[in-house]
Amino acid sequence: MEALAQNPGQVSILSEAPRVEASVTALLTPERALRLRACPVRMEDGVLVVAMADPGDVSAADEIAVVTGRPVQAVGITPEAMAELMRTCYGTTAAAMAARLGGGGEGDESSLTANLEAVEADDLHRMAEQPSLINLVNLIILEAIRARASDIHVEPFEKELKVKYRIDGVLKEQSPPPKHLQPAITSRVKIMGGMNIAERYVPQDGHITLRYEGRKIDIRVSTVPTLYGESVVMRILDKESVRLELGTLGIREPDQREIRRIINVPHGMFLVTGPTGSGKTTTLYTCLSMVSDPTKKIITIEDPVEYELPGVNQIPVNPKRGLSFATGLRSILRQDPDIVMVGEIRDAETAEIAVRAALTGHMIFSTLHTNNAAAAPGRMLDMGIEPFLLASVLEGILGQRLGRRVCQNCRAEVAIPEEARQRLTPAELGMFERGMAFRGAGCDKCDKTGYSRRIAFVELFAANPAMRAAIGKRLSAQELLKTAPAGFVTMRRDGLMKAAAGQTTLAEVFRATQDTEGGEL
Repeated sequence: MEALAQNPGQVSILSEAPRVEASVTALLTPERALRLRACPVRMEDGVLVVAMADPGDVSAADEIAVVTGRPVQAVGITPEAMAELMRTCYGTTAAAMAARLGGGGEGDESSLTANLEAVEADDLHRMAEQPSLINLVNLIILEAIRARASDIHVEPFEKELKVKYRIDGVLKEQSPPPKHLQPAITSRVKIMGGMNIAERYVPQDGHITLRYEGRKIDIRVSTVPTLYGESVVMRILDKESVRLELGTLGIREPDQREIRRIINVPHGMFLVTGPTGSGKTTTLYTCLSMVSDPTKKIITIEDPVEYELPGVNQIPVNPKRGLSFATGLRSILRQDPDIVMVGEIRDAETAEIAVRAALTGHMIFSTLHTNNAAAAPGRMLDMGIEPFLLASVLEGILGQRLGRRVCQNCRAEVAIPEEARQRLTPAELGMFERGMAFRGAGCDKCDKTGYSRRIAFVELFAANPAMRAAIGKRLSAQELLKTAPAGFVTMRRDGLMKAAAGQTTLAEVFRATQDTEGGEL
């Protein structure tokens, strides 16, 4: 049977969701409709009329034609109308499908026992390969991508299975799938990630690659055994949605200029510090993209490689085969690099090799887990680095946290509440005109949260002679701060400046940074 898509030269654009025929909509599964961003609307003289977000996507139209066995006519539709159409035709998709799958009783074919001990590997594989189950897991992932989630958490408890999306740094609980689907959902994710479904009592890591709306998306999968089954976390790496620009990250212009100066020195070390999930690697990728030049050899070693950078040699660590940060860094230095990025300095051996490399004419970028910029030298000294060596190579330290941006669509001025006033000094209160701050009222664009995307709160500690002398004397972080250059802005103050400018809220600044009395300056 021959079924080709018809794509006329002129394509109309629908600004409102059209009426649809239920029998026609059912020709596409929710999973396929979401992936292709298309919804069948009606039949006209034997031709299937399909509303498509991208009516020029011939491959998507051809796929629909082949699946439905009918010639296809693409009709364009605005994003707002498309979202309404999808909600009308397919509901909440993953939640609705989970409800349908959960409707069966214990004797139903789709009903799965929650007693993991009694489920054999062959049974798990069979359960995970059921078409309805495959569609459910696909929809959970696709809806997370559409919601701009950075992580998907599947958490097993005694009587329920919870699914949460981390959106803009905050977990948001979704409609839970039925508990009896737990073994099949976990096994399906493990199959997709190339993991061993028969092994349920040791942690495992996997990797999923898929395409969504024409772009490549990588998903890192991690499973750990818990009291009631395996907990699954999927980290979504949407490579093409990240803009590697310091301004986009929310870094102020004075700090941008100083970062550019630091990363363009011929040799030395630049560290970015902060907890897990604070955007350290994205900041370093941005720096690498700024110094990328055909005349320079740039090599990275990462765990894992999160984003592919053109013109940069990127190496993923592989401990199972003996490739650690330390062993990889040794080999990198024999590749005659100009700039080296080490994903993380986490042990004494890696720290020593990195410092020696900076001493011998290389520029080293790396991340470090510390609470603030001033604590980084002390952490390196604790790893056994000689103070005089560290003092001679360290060029700058960037400490950062991530907070949520206030939604610019529903942003409104509000009086600073009394509780917040008590946490601010008189000088900090003076940063806010008329004692007014901002908050998001909540609208459709921000899903009623009042926030949309994230912004960095940073502090940049550029090296100077006084700082180098303090490191050489092994002075504490508090003493080190006294050597900060003029104009040094702490993470807390940087956040307050952004709150006063209407980029974020005071609540986010307080959540992401610590009070001065709390030890973070």
